[in-house]
Amino acid sequence: MSLIIRSSAIHAAGCYTLRPIRKGTLVVEYTGPRIHKDLADLKYEDSPTTYLFGVGDGTMVIDGHGTAMFINHSCDPNCETEEIDGRVWIQAIRDIEAGEELTYDYHLYDGDDDEACCNCGAVSCRKTMYAPDEIHRRQRAAARKAAQNGKQTRGQKNGRARGRRTAGVR
Repeated sequence: MSLIIRSSAIHAAGCYTLRPIRKGTLVVEYTGPRIHKDLADLKYEDSPTTYLFGVGDGTMVIDGHGTAMFINHSCDPNCETEEIDGRVWIQAIRDIEAGEELTYDYHLYDGDDDEACCNCGAVSCRKTMYAPDEIHRRQRAAARKAAQNGKQTRGQKNGRARGRRTAGVR
């Protein structure tokens, strides 16, 4: 495959194709060392940027090294990821023109409380790289927290002490 890494309007550097790619083509493999997710969490505890890709049930991740780590997120992607025999491939989901930036939807499913803002510019942009299920989970957690804080504030205003409730984690 003829791919090149260069400056991207989406984020820093991006991966572009020099030749047309047909729909269904396995474009590039997501490569790098495989490590346990807990180790990756420790390794990148203070790092705002990672290139981790969850594989299998998500307990193992690929610590991205290589061309595929430069493929940016888009809410209107031209590629998707496919796990085949334990290997992760980037696959074209439509015909891609020469010179076009390769993108896939990251569908992030974990992370700290950061927003993981999306800069893809797509008309259908959801403004975050998190998966729709994860967005929903975070909205429910925020609503529970807001309700809890509202109850505590009302109780404090009325001079009554209220017990704290701990929101469940996943």
